[in-house]
Amino acid sequence: MSKYQRAYLRNAAADSAEDTAGVSPRSFIMRPRQRTKKQSVQQERTVVIIKPDGVKRGLTGEIIRRIEQRGLKVIALNMIWATKQQMDGHYSRDRDYIINLGENTLRTYTQYEPETDIKAEYGTVDPHKIGLRVRQWLVEFMSSGPVIKMIVEGIHAIDMVRKLVGKTIPAYAEMGTIRGDYSIDSPLLANRHQRALRNIVHASGTPEEAAHEIEHWFAPEEVYDYKRAEEDIMF
Repeated sequence: MSKYQRAYLRNAAADSAEDTAGVSPRSFIMRPRQRTKKQSVQQERTVVIIKPDGVKRGLTGEIIRRIEQRGLKVIALNMIWATKQQMDGHYSRDRDYIINLGENTLRTYTQYEPETDIKAEYGTVDPHKIGLRVRQWLVEFMSSGPVIKMIVEGIHAIDMVRKLVGKTIPAYAEMGTIRGDYSIDSPLLANRHQRALRNIVHASGTPEEAAHEIEHWFAPEEVYDYKRAEEDIMF
């Protein structure tokens, strides 16, 4: 496995675990950005996916408005109804990633509902087996309705978009962020109903994740290079 693949799997596991069961370790770790010689801060790219709950609630325009208002540039945009196969390719099958999903689910019960009989709920206490089920919830949710996928470009685009989106668990997301303003779902409620957390939007967490997701979701001809009117003033 290459260095790129290891980095992607490690960070993808942390990000997707947030979507179902708890706070990712990445919330507490700042990793240095790694760029190629051709990359610059000014042209950093990230992927944003407005999830089925965000689309169905009519939040697409508001989310794009906040991104563009921040001075970031949308360079690819498309609505699709993703197949389970497409979403299956989005989420890793790496064993460590799946175990992390299961461990975060168990951690949520420990934190919020310690009296729960996990074995009665899931038929097992094995994090890997629970993680496989959680991963399936993610695939099913993300293919349950149309999504908006986009590439956003700009200075520190990855961190900027993550800041706009807010923390993954809505209760922890600051007011003024997308999740803080529009989502009230709970990881405990999601686990109890055996479904993914409905938190409106996905955003790449690292350059490695962004590179993988751009390649997975977009053809080169779908990405457009243009200049925003205020770029000469802002930069």
